[in-house]
Amino acid sequence: MRLSIASLATALLAVAGAAWAQGQQQKPPPPPPGANSNLRPVPDGPGRRVAELQGLDKVTARTRRFYAPVGEKTQFGTLSITVGDCLVNVPEAPPESVAYLTIVDNKPGQAEEKLFAGWMFASTPSLSALDHGVYDVRVLSCTMAQGSEPPSSR
Repeated sequence: MRLSIASLATALLAVAGAAWAQGQQQKPPPPPPGANSNLRPVPDGPGRRVAELQGLDKVTARTRRFYAPVGEKTQFGTLSITVGDCLVNVPEAPPESVAYLTIVDNKPGQAEEKLFAGWMFASTPSLSALDHGVYDVRVLSCTMAQGSEPPSSR
């Protein structure tokens, strides 16, 4: 039986994400083999490394772009999003941003529920997506941020 590249990448992402989520590693696993050997951290510069994310609240139909600093928790609705790492392609390669996200739902009065732990690719958001009834989250880019967040959409 032949596996498609997308199904193989999805399976590798799930395995790597599960291993990291269980605490078997101190840092996020590397992107899956064959994903892209040109990936590297955002070049050093002023500010701090962040993933630019876009969240959709399906109930209100509102979207919001926001920065999530690498290594810190960021809130979107009841979701707590932690970016483990954020990588970009070298300048000579096609543009790509990849972020390792851990997303936990913290509904009031309920135990927290881990919804997602894995690599999300900006160029192919459906390859590894958050499956939630109320929220969608996707990676837009990895960058160095200074100052405040971009304004949210109305």
